[in-house]
Amino acid sequence: MDAVSRHARPHAAAIAAGLLAAALLLAPRPTGAHAFPDHAEPRVGHTVDAAPPAVRIWFDGALEPVFSTLRVEDADKRRVDKGDARVDPRDETVLQVGLPALPPGTYRVFWSVVARDGHRTEGNFTFRVK
Repeated sequence: MDAVSRHARPHAAAIAAGLLAAALLLAPRPTGAHAFPDHAEPRVGHTVDAAPPAVRIWFDGALEPVFSTLRVEDADKRRVDKGDARVDPRDETVLQVGLPALPPGTYRVFWSVVARDGHRTEGNFTFRVK
């Protein structure tokens, strides 16, 4: 291999890397994003001493209230929440549902939300009451 070839390859690789970086920086970005959970109360996977009065999930973006749902089921897959799931009108990143006094056991929370940009995300988690 001659001296020109040995020096041309590193130079070409540097140019290619620079062009790739510029393309990534200049590429159009979507104006919205999916809404993902930030944290929840009760916390995901945790055991609480007493049944909470509600399940609340905070998301990283505003939610579309009409298309966002939240339900809580017991270990036998029976719905146990109060059926009043709603996006908090004072904080459009919070989805909540009321709970009755729950007996000890494991409960699964199912959520499905639509972000303001129209993208749907969903998931579930458990918590346990002592």
